[in-house]
Amino acid sequence: MPSLETQTLDNLGLPGLEARLKENLGCLLYPGKDWVPPRAGVTDIVIIGGGMCGMVAWLSLTTGGMRNIRVLDQAPKGREGPWLTYARMETLRSPKTLTGPAFGHGTLTFQAWYRAQFGSEAWEALDKIPRPMWMEYLQWYRETLEIPIENGVSVDQVAPEGNLLRLSVSGVEAETILCRKLIFATGRDGTGGPNIPGFVKDLPRDLWAHSADEIDFAALRNKRVAVIGVGASAVDNAAEALEHGAAEVRHLVRRKEMPTINKMMGIGSFGFTAGFAALPEEWRWRFMQYSFATQTPPPHGSTLRVSRHDNAYFHFDKETIRIEQRDTGAEIFFADGTSYCADFVILGTGFVIDPMARTEFGETAGNILLWQDVYTPPKGEENADLGRFPFLNPDFTFREKQPGTAPWLSHVYCFNYGASASLGKISGDIPGISEGAAWLAREVAAKLYAEDVEAHWQGMLDYDTPELVGHEWEPTALGQDSPEGKVA
Repeated sequence: MPSLETQTLDNLGLPGLEARLKENLGCLLYPGKDWVPPRAGVTDIVIIGGGMCGMVAWLSLTTGGMRNIRVLDQAPKGREGPWLTYARMETLRSPKTLTGPAFGHGTLTFQAWYRAQFGSEAWEALDKIPRPMWMEYLQWYRETLEIPIENGVSVDQVAPEGNLLRLSVSGVEAETILCRKLIFATGRDGTGGPNIPGFVKDLPRDLWAHSADEIDFAALRNKRVAVIGVGASAVDNAAEALEHGAAEVRHLVRRKEMPTINKMMGIGSFGFTAGFAALPEEWRWRFMQYSFATQTPPPHGSTLRVSRHDNAYFHFDKETIRIEQRDTGAEIFFADGTSYCADFVILGTGFVIDPMARTEFGETAGNILLWQDVYTPPKGEENADLGRFPFLNPDFTFREKQPGTAPWLSHVYCFNYGASASLGKISGDIPGISEGAAWLAREVAAKLYAEDVEAHWQGMLDYDTPELVGHEWEPTALGQDSPEGKVA
């Protein structure tokens, strides 16, 4: 059998791939040297979220020698993130070749994982990554790296305790955790939650659902379903309803026409990833606002998944202004004066960034500095949703609206979608997640080191292991000839 060094990835098998990965990590001296002075009863870093963001954050930190870490996720094992819950697309939008959370390790990529099992021919034939398969890969990632995720644990509240943070938690024996740094690696809804428009506030809950909810699609058989929105989640939920036998599904779209171009994909590069956060506020706002205004279109495959059904309809220029309950379901009224009656309504309205929705912060959530607090866009570039994004420090930490009122926010890191307005697409999406994790690890390490600088200085003073023990040389007086006749 060929050695691991000469074998290709093709059909190597997962045990062989894991052996090669661990050998490579060993050559890189992973995990890094443990350098953080321990504190009794204190966890150095707590990561909330054991999905893709949380795992690559853990890998980046341990690579840098930070090992006193706890990773908490409220979901059961194998259900972290959206992939097996509210994500309902057949395949990922991202190209299969993106390295994602591999953190610079070729043998940790999805491509390596796939080729090791199925070979190059199957890899070349693969178009997009099936969504459930991506979750299988992430589970392998977790098991192979032995990431100690604590499932079924939620953080209910964060409060300062001196220079530390006290976390109130549910799902573990200890009711609180004392830590130095807290990382929100909570994905798409990490700094807010589902966007629930006001027009459903008086509608009975059994007549509507958000695309992020658990939905009994089988119960929609022979029903008239209205889907508000035309983004990726809206389209995928429409497809699920159609495939479960809905009588009809009607997309009700506020826009006058279908968005067709993913503007952010067109400018994706290492330069954009590395340079976005250094841009002036007006340029960062301009990029993000234009992306919001043009809207990311639903994926090609997902759209065809809907439109191939004869009972699927796309209605544009239909801005919903109110919905009223009727004996037969719900009547949806539009700004143009028309209406439509549905048996069930699905809100494909995405997520909203709103720190006030994060109950973990308590009343302090209202003191988190937002973009709308620091930047007034020029006419034509206004966007209320973008204005609610947190205005972060360059190290991912939150800022206070009123300096000095909540300095502990500088110990809380926003490593999720909420960081995108300030720092770019480096903490939630597959393309830039490893670069973001490396950045995060450097920033956390810098703070931990500075906070312990006296201990590190004392360690330097106390270090007394000699490299030379005294027999390596012999002193001579200047001018005295050596045995070879040379002046020493």
